[in-house]
Amino acid sequence: MIHPHTELRYINEQMGFGVFATQFIPKGTITWALDELDQILEPNYLDTVDKYKGEIIKKYAYRNQDGKFVLCWDLGRYVNHSFHANCMGTAYEFEIAIRDIYPGEQLTDDYGTLNIDEPFECITEEGTERRIVYPDDLLTYYEEWDQQVLSAIKHFFEVEQQLFHLVRPEFVGKVKGAARDKFLRDSIQTIYYHRDV
Repeated sequence: MIHPHTELRYINEQMGFGVFATQFIPKGTITWALDELDQILEPNYLDTVDKYKGEIIKKYAYRNQDGKFVLCWDLGRYVNHSFHANCMGTAYEFEIAIRDIYPGEQLTDDYGTLNIDEPFECITEEGTERRIVYPDDLLTYYEEWDQQVLSAIKHFFEVEQQLFHLVRPEFVGKVKGAARDKFLRDSIQTIYYHRDV
């Protein structure tokens, strides 16, 4: 489920739609969390559907550490990529704002965290050395991304958490511990899908 203070807006023909903040979303806020309405599809599910449905899944779903396709039921599927993302995935099935997000600003995440199947080149120039998102970016950048998550999770209980009820019970203690102890027990690397296993 995407944060309630967001809306879908058309950007342009090349990018299509994006998700934008309608109110201030402070650093440390859960911006998206997996919930029971999201579809979790087995890897071979693509072999059972027609081409149109398969393309929708490929476009809007991400893959979890088990290689399953996760298709968000709401606006979460429209969050665009950025190498300067303001949201970051965690090992706890939610994304967190890694900096303050202001009204009218687009919510973005780094698709390098999403176990993409094939590399893709970023549409816009963002002033970074990275121009291409690769399937194994999680193995390359996890330490940097963990630090961004840790920096944000320190503020977890200082901000309103409208999606906290969606955090699975087995993760709550770990999240509380990370916020309290300033130590991340689980790296985002744990959500990497090892295709050769």
